[in-house]
Amino acid sequence: MIDVSVVIVNYKSWDALRECLEALTTIHSNRFSFETIVVDNHSNDGKLEAFETLFPSINFIKNSGNNGFANGCNTGANLAKGDYLLFLNPDTVAGENAIYELWNSAKKNPDFGIVTCTQLNEKGKTYKEVRFFPSLKTLFGSFRAINKLFTRSKIIRDFNPDKTIIFPDWATGAVIFMSVTWYEKIKGWNEKYWLYFEDVDICKRVANQGGKVALLRQTSILHKHGGASRINIKTKALTKTEVLISQHVYFNEHSRGFERLLIQFLIVSSLLFEKTVMAILGIIFFFVPKLKVNFYIFKNLLTYYISAIYNRTWTSSRSMLYKQH
Repeated sequence: MIDVSVVIVNYKSWDALRECLEALTTIHSNRFSFETIVVDNHSNDGKLEAFETLFPSINFIKNSGNNGFANGCNTGANLAKGDYLLFLNPDTVAGENAIYELWNSAKKNPDFGIVTCTQLNEKGKTYKEVRFFPSLKTLFGSFRAINKLFTRSKIIRDFNPDKTIIFPDWATGAVIFMSVTWYEKIKGWNEKYWLYFEDVDICKRVANQGGKVALLRQTSILHKHGGASRINIKTKALTKTEVLISQHVYFNEHSRGFERLLIQFLIVSSLLFEKTVMAILGIIFFFVPKLKVNFYIFKNLLTYYISAIYNRTWTSSRSMLYKQH
């Protein structure tokens, strides 16, 4: 019997992954047993074989393609032997105590559908803890500012610094711990997302089933955010576009009727205006990389909208479920 299965989805993040795996392979705990599964989303750069030799105790799975984070997580989970699943980003470093506390908390609290912990960057600073599900009230910066005024007392109460466990609406996908029971109850990760928002979605579905998302403040994991994506201009444009696409997917999944139509209309109209302006600036100042990337984002977004109309789906064309559409 294995207590915890650690599932890591990798795509060309070898330097970060090496540090992540080195930390895991040094753990020899008498408190819990665990296995580590790395799903490589077809990096196809010849480095997988070297890692298999370097880390013989780890189960490496070569995915059929760069099928997205959700698909990679499900692929790993389907092969896992543990009673609990810990989904980790390759740019994280987790110690024995952190894994134990996540596992122990999930065991003691069956209503905790998802357990996560404090994430620290390289400078020891804590990532944002106050997270609410996206809605019409949080769609734009001005909307969020107004909503923040109305929820100020709730934030002060629910996220009081003295609390050792808090309950945000959702947790980042870099550290997601859950029992196999909960994983099966919500039918795993939603593969309509290729990248981004799949963590918001899985937490939303846990909440819809009456589960809680718990964040352990006295437990921490190092997260070198951004170490696994945004390598060059086109890659950066691709990942930034997928954030926008996944936003459409999320609202299509979790809103209904007129509200859904209104939200999608507002997102499309605002993004087309904003990205058109930014694309023009990107063409004029093509020698500035930060501006040049906007041209590719606009191009990707326009392609997506044309595809969404033609195929009648908001699902990302890169996702496995789109390919089955």
